Amino acid sequence: MRNKNNKHLGIEIDPELHYKLHYIAKYEGRSANGQILYLIRKCIREFESKEGEIEFEPNGK
Repeated sequence: MRNKNNKHLGIEIDPELHYKLHYIAKYEGRSANGQILYLIRKCIREFESKEGEIEFEPNGK
C-alpha cells in the first residue's frame, strides 16, 4: 500500500539507461523503483559519512 506522506519524483530517462536500470535491478532482485531508492540511500550514506549528517527539515526543499 502506498504511503500518502511519501513524495513522488518523476524523471525523464533515455531508453538505454532505462533498460540498463531494469537489467541491474532484476539481477539484484529489486524493482526499478527499489533499485533507484537503494542507489539514492547509498549516495546519501556516502555523502553523510564524509560531510556529516544532513538535518531533516520537513518543510524544507
